[in-house]
Amino acid sequence: MSKEVIKIEGEFIRLQDALKLSGLCMTGGHAKIVVQNGEVKVNGEICEMRGKKLRSGDCFEYDGRKIEVLMV
Repeated sequence: MSKEVIKIEGEFIRLQDALKLSGLCMTGGHAKIVVQNGEVKVNGEICEMRGKKLRSGDCFEYDGRKIEVLMV
């Protein structure tokens, strides 16, 4: 699986916002559902906390795509 990168400004981005920013989820409601259903992994482990704070270097996976967060 190839890894993609999203660039953020600031200290962190919440998981549900990262899912929307990356285009993996079109709405916050969709992001909430897939996270609560245990369909998203953060740093290789299933994460059911949609408000999870992702920082530079963290990776999340959903729907066969892996995204790394990079702080700029």
